[in-house]
Amino acid sequence: MEVLQPEGWPRPKGYANGMAASGRMVFVSGMIGWDADGVFQTDDFVGQVAQALRNIVATLAEAKAGPEHIVRMTWYVKDKKTYVAAYPEIGKAYREIIGRHFPTMTAVQVADLIEDRAQVEIEVTAMVPEQA
Repeated sequence: MEVLQPEGWPRPKGYANGMAASGRMVFVSGMIGWDADGVFQTDDFVGQVAQALRNIVATLAEAKAGPEHIVRMTWYVKDKKTYVAAYPEIGKAYREIIGRHFPTMTAVQVADLIEDRAQVEIEVTAMVPEQA
């Protein structure tokens, strides 16, 4: 996996401008902040982010992949101001669950999510290297 950082560009904080990788692609659908039983344990934004990230890690594990294989994340949030205000807490939860791996990321504010209680939905693409 190679991080793509154009010469002279400032290094982004918390994500990469681009990544190149080869291997087996793994696609994880949008994960929201409910648990394995489909139950929301919290309406707290950061709590839902943490649960969505745990759901991503669990799904990746089914493909014998881990957070270090993520090459792309798309975050859908209901409220941009809540998301931005929670940057420090989101960063802490992210590092605890995903680690210090920062793939390409896009965050988009949406009018709503399908599940009424969901505050955030995160979609992932991962690339698992081929075994030698």
